Amino acid sequence: MAGSNEVNVSEAKKVVPLNTWILISNFKLSYNILRRPDGTFNRDLDSFLDRKVPSNVTPVDGVYSFDILDKATGLLNRIYRPSHNNDVPKWGIIELDKPLSTNEIIPVIIYFHGGSFTHSSANTAIYDTFCRRIVSICKAVVVSVDYRRSPEHRYPCAYDDGWAALKWVHSRSWLQSGKDAKVHVYLAGDSSGGNIAHHVAVRAAGSGVEVLGNVLLHPMFGGQERTESEKKLDGKYFVTVQDRDWYWRAYLPEGEDRDHPACNIFGPRGINLKGLKFPKSLVVVAGLDLVQDWQLAYVEGLKRAGKEVNLLYLEKATIGFYFLPNNDHFYCLMEQINNFVNSNC
Repeated sequence: MAGSNEVNVSEAKKVVPLNTWILISNFKLSYNILRRPDGTFNRDLDSFLDRKVPSNVTPVDGVYSFDILDKATGLLNRIYRPSHNNDVPKWGIIELDKPLSTNEIIPVIIYFHGGSFTHSSANTAIYDTFCRRIVSICKAVVVSVDYRRSPEHRYPCAYDDGWAALKWVHSRSWLQSGKDAKVHVYLAGDSSGGNIAHHVAVRAAGSGVEVLGNVLLHPMFGGQERTESEKKLDGKYFVTVQDRDWYWRAYLPEGEDRDHPACNIFGPRGINLKGLKFPKSLVVVAGLDLVQDWQLAYVEGLKRAGKEVNLLYLEKATIGFYFLPNNDHFYCLMEQINNFVNSNC
């Protein structure tokens, strides 16, 4: 089925909860409508179809949020914080002159949304909900950031915006915590967001900017070679090889192939991480994701470079399994993220 644009509906229904299947299938349908064969993208229709939600300074389920526009980039940062009796915003006013804590360590997770570098944003409804759940379970602060999207903005725009977001977070005194009075930063993301998290962490390691860890949820990696998982899972669980190829053509510099280091991390032109102070990583691989072989190769590449990496392999999980708390994989993931970001607390 390699190269086909068909999706095996009955195959996906066998292993995916019905409401998750409906959710991801609706995204798949809209994505197919938005992508054009000539490599362009219907951004106007995307703006209409992408359901966005406002921030809320009144806590909901113990979490409140607010938006800040980064003046340097013009991009949105949405901040999610757990609410406590002494810091619940009053009259919609949020005080940003105090650190998160002067005693305990509060992890700050910079989250890069997925969407294959092309779809979604920090205020997309499904990501708003997911970030709230991370805050609620991990007792962390999440900074969900926007980045410029392809094909209008190709490589390295998303990485540059991620780097700007990391520096912005480090410069906020109101995100500091602990007796050492610093921002305890983790990077996280799914799909293209996981890819961005890796590349921002590499840049941070080379620049001496601290990142305590990376959480990559079925990160979007690839290469020119067709792997066994790509051949075996092509079109079976929401995604086709043809889909993935379109997004890489839309993001990579024109004329480049998938062995570009943005895509093939440890490929022939990849960056050697052995000399870098690269942070520990939690890599989550869905066993029904067609690019899982590239994700597993990434884990092995980190190990060869002598880096600390934990692999969470969920054999029967598909992409997007974490959007709804209706499966054991979701709770397993949240437990792992909680342990990972709170290990230094």
